[in-house]
Amino acid sequence: MSEVFGVDVTRAAVRCTACGLAGPLPRLRVYTHAPGAVARCPRCEHVVLRLVLGNGTAWLDLRGTVGLRVPLA
Repeated sequence: MSEVFGVDVTRAAVRCTACGLAGPLPRLRVYTHAPGAVARCPRCEHVVLRLVLGNGTAWLDLRGTVGLRVPLA
């Protein structure tokens, strides 16, 4: 994800739309068995985000999160 945002996202925080769990992005369970990556909530397994990279383009789907907070400093 750092490729997409241009910053270190290991300190970023997300909130799951399904159960409301909030926490650091690295706590999500990431699955890469598909053409892209799927990150799921560690509590309820709801899909929080999807990321597909290809042909010099990134597709990022954040429908499963209320928001993404990225510290810049």
